Amino acid sequence: MSDYLVIVESPSKAKTIEKYLGKKYKVVASMGHVRDLPKSQMGIEVKNNFTPKYITIRGKGPVLKDLKSAAKKAKKVYLAADPDREGEAIAWHLANTLNVDVESDCRVVFNEITKDAIKESFKYPRAINMDLVDAQQARRILDRLVGYNISPLLWKKVKKGLSAGRVQSVAVRLIIEREREIQSFEPEEFWTIKTEFVKGKDTFEASFYGVDGEKVQLTNEAQVNEIIEKMKDNAFSVENVTRKERKRNPALPFTTSSLQQEAARKLNMRAKKTMMLAQQLYEGIDLGKQGTVGLITYMRTDSTRISETAQTEARDYITEAFGAEYIGTEKKKETKKSKAQDAHEAIRPTSVMRKPEELKSFLSRDQLRLYKLIWERFVASQMASAIMDTVTARLINNNVQFRASGSVVKFPGFMKVYVESKDDGAEEKDKMLPPLEVGETVFSKDIEPKQHYTQPPPRYTEARLVRTLEELGIGRPSTYVPTLETIQKRGYVALDNKRFVPTELGGIVIELILEFFPEIINIEFTANMEQSLDEVEEGNANWVKIVDDFYVGFEPRLEKAEKEMREVEIKDEPAGEDCELCSHPMVFKMGKYGKFMACSNFPECRNTKPIVKEIGVTCPKCDKGQIIERRSNKKKRLFYGCGTYPECDFVSWDKPIGRKCPKCEGMLVEKKLKKGVQVQCISCDYEEEQQM
Repeated sequence: MSDYLVIVESPSKAKTIEKYLGKKYKVVASMGHVRDLPKSQMGIEVKNNFTPKYITIRGKGPVLKDLKSAAKKAKKVYLAADPDREGEAIAWHLANTLNVDVESDCRVVFNEITKDAIKESFKYPRAINMDLVDAQQARRILDRLVGYNISPLLWKKVKKGLSAGRVQSVAVRLIIEREREIQSFEPEEFWTIKTEFVKGKDTFEASFYGVDGEKVQLTNEAQVNEIIEKMKDNAFSVENVTRKERKRNPALPFTTSSLQQEAARKLNMRAKKTMMLAQQLYEGIDLGKQGTVGLITYMRTDSTRISETAQTEARDYITEAFGAEYIGTEKKKETKKSKAQDAHEAIRPTSVMRKPEELKSFLSRDQLRLYKLIWERFVASQMASAIMDTVTARLINNNVQFRASGSVVKFPGFMKVYVESKDDGAEEKDKMLPPLEVGETVFSKDIEPKQHYTQPPPRYTEARLVRTLEELGIGRPSTYVPTLETIQKRGYVALDNKRFVPTELGGIVIELILEFFPEIINIEFTANMEQSLDEVEEGNANWVKIVDDFYVGFEPRLEKAEKEMREVEIKDEPAGEDCELCSHPMVFKMGKYGKFMACSNFPECRNTKPIVKEIGVTCPKCDKGQIIERRSNKKKRLFYGCGTYPECDFVSWDKPIGRKCPKCEGMLVEKKLKKGVQVQCISCDYEEEQQM
């Protein structure tokens, strides 16, 4: 019989830890939370200092029965839930249910699931941290006060199944405000002039800068023609050459939000999938003879801090793999966080000696891709800065100035391992200039004026929305994914080409919340509330006072809304055709992946149809049918097919544009890139300049 009982959240975590602790320890799983507020009532005694009334979660009765039985047989119970607010709350609920003294040394925490980390953590058990528990309780109670009171109002006035929440409502507001910016945006014309220059056998590119030493913005074609006419011939004098050495510093190791953002950009992963894979890597992977090992540290963290042990191991690896000159000497600028938020480490590999290529046979494809990303980012963060040599040359012809710039990597530093991606997809590339000396002459070859228009701000992707919420101080690592899931599930927003678009329903709900509960949707208010919860976690604030201060202003607004909130009828837009199954009119509906057609006789008739959208291009294969935009059933990804299918089986992931390649007469398509679209030929290397 085991002397000690250890309780964790998940079976996979239990399996890994039990192997490290030996026969005297029995490790079991609680399967997450065991108690929560009831679903059938608010479960908060407002007049009794907001005392929560917890009940056993439905289905957890047998789990608790087994835990109680095991606890009675054990000499001691250790509670080893995750090292954050939620984990501390789970431990506290378990302690109360199993009659474990919360002030005894019953709590064990660790940031990584490795043999050394687990054994070390059991040397220093502690009491349950009630400040952490109170911070979690305060968040849960605030969310219940908001959700349980506003949601029924929305059901009654708008539509059943709706919800409101502090973080989700702000997220929807951001998406709506961005859409308004886009709709009201008026593009402005501007021009650029690029010229290819020749010096001996070398060619290089320069762009128009200005006239008479002053920078000039080109806003119309007449202005461009005037500049071109001003240039006397194709001979330019090199007026100035500037050489500089520039440092490029590595990115800090991952936090939860930066991992979600980079996984979206580099791996095309959604936030939910990223966190699911990270959880698997954290809880343990079977590495054959090595046994089950946690490969990364805890994945819900706001911290960029790294332990001294991990730093030392990384430095040793870098010295061996690349040389001592690649070790980072610069002091890393960690992100400023509260003590509460900085309790953990950054997300890193538990050992840099477990190189990604050595784990291929033990990991799934996506697990390996994510582990490789985390491993490379961490190693790079401990490496020396890259050094770039940059050269800028100013070229002049009759006081018309062009500028050429080039850069080359002098010392790669961290770039040997990893380079952080950018939202716009623009990556720095080496672009060298030939040797240029002041006073010498170079000759322009082709002058290329081009018209452009300013672009509206882009819609939010998951990654960009998470980054914005984090920058505004809204939400925490554990809330990002649930927030993204909820706003889509409720139908407030939809994803269109991986970017959020607000629905009519989302606009109506936010308008009502803004009218009656402005503080719920106020960005500054929501951010300040997050700071207040951090202060509770640090032991510097009383959770009851924070909740009470909120409720004092919330209660009268709730009473007013119950009396004055108007009913809103959302009418479905007619689709202009009848259902082929029951003859009732078809209407347009908005789903998780955008618009579709559904029968208005729902739920009696559940007929749905995708919206058939012709793009105005004749099929390049049969030359008869029209190309139709469709959405795949599995991944909900847009593709293009012939409208005469199955007679013609033409299909393409990329949008045909109806023109033939001038080089080989192949089909031209619009290829979606990270930054805009580019017209490319599917048969040869022909491509046109990328469009924003």
